[in-house]
Amino acid sequence: MRISISEKADPAAKLRALIDVEAARAGFDVVAVTRPDAIPLAPARLVDFVAAGFHGSMAWMEETLARRADPTTLWPDVRSIIVLAMNYGPDHDPRAVLERRDRGAISVYAQNRDYHDVMKGRLKEIAGKIVARAGGDVKVFVDTAPVMEKPLAEAAGVGWQGKHTNLVSRAHGSWLFLGSIFTTAELAPDALEKDHCGSCRACLDACPTNAFPAPYQLDARRCISYLTIENKGPIPHEFREAIGNHIYGCDDCLAACPWNKFARAASELKLVARPELHEPPLAGLLVLDDAGFRAFFSGSPVKRIGRDRFIRNVLIAAGNSNDAALVPQVAALLNDLSPLVRGAAVWAFSRLAANGDFTRKARDALVGEGEETVRSEWRQALARHPGGAG
Repeated sequence: MRISISEKADPAAKLRALIDVEAARAGFDVVAVTRPDAIPLAPARLVDFVAAGFHGSMAWMEETLARRADPTTLWPDVRSIIVLAMNYGPDHDPRAVLERRDRGAISVYAQNRDYHDVMKGRLKEIAGKIVARAGGDVKVFVDTAPVMEKPLAEAAGVGWQGKHTNLVSRAHGSWLFLGSIFTTAELAPDALEKDHCGSCRACLDACPTNAFPAPYQLDARRCISYLTIENKGPIPHEFREAIGNHIYGCDDCLAACPWNKFARAASELKLVARPELHEPPLAGLLVLDDAGFRAFFSGSPVKRIGRDRFIRNVLIAAGNSNDAALVPQVAALLNDLSPLVRGAAVWAFSRLAANGDFTRKARDALVGEGEETVRSEWRQALARHPGGAG
């Protein structure tokens, strides 16, 4: 009896072949495998990151240190980790909008559907095929659990963590979403990817807020993505001008990477920018109420930060726009129900309004404003405004 090569194949190799086929069918651009013990240095680096306070107000990072440190702590039965990546590369230079101060810059990843929604169902389909073929058990993660996805992706050979701490791929540059399937199946690991940054520091030099204390280190408290998304309070004054017209996240360090010359635009239609989220005019965003905000950003990750934080960001961009045509929209937000919005409106109004208009408004507002954080914004604005202190 003649035995075919496929029948001779090791069951683990056949399972891997199945995973590759199903991953490609589901729209993933990269699939690689690593072991749960493949990132021995990552936990200590994370501890140092948190000890330095670089995580800012993201208390969940400190609370989950033990589970992040070792995938087997998260799930003791895991034997292999399948890392899958989906390209979301833009079809334009994301930095071009930074020159258009009447427009808002939304991070590339948030210009269409939430990638969690796009990827998770597809990962579950692949995971189901794995169980059907090999038995055992699986767990699926897309940035929804304490999984150190970037170190695991590097260990699996998907790419390497660059000096900006994000993953970089020789084939896809900086534009990859990551997901993982933990499985009890024993799979042969792929080779670790080497660091190809060399002496380049383009990503570090591109950061407007100097968020990198050193190569391969990020102080999130200075990062525009953190300040506009994770930060729930007022944006610190020291970063407001540097933020420019970023209204949700920032791609400056990613876009600066020379490896992006090999990247290609996303083929998944749900990750291609919606026209209305690509360089949206600030004037239209400033008038969004809660219902309008939810409708405009339906399905987008932007929706998760809520209307008040988003309008705070748009007001900072308006204050940096030098566009006096925005004064009516900004002035209307001085009476917003949210103190967070009112405070940001004060800063924007102080930078756009004529001297006399600002001074009159400030003195009236200080009489009627009951929130101390907003009163403080008015006092600071008066102190720096021409003629305001008098």
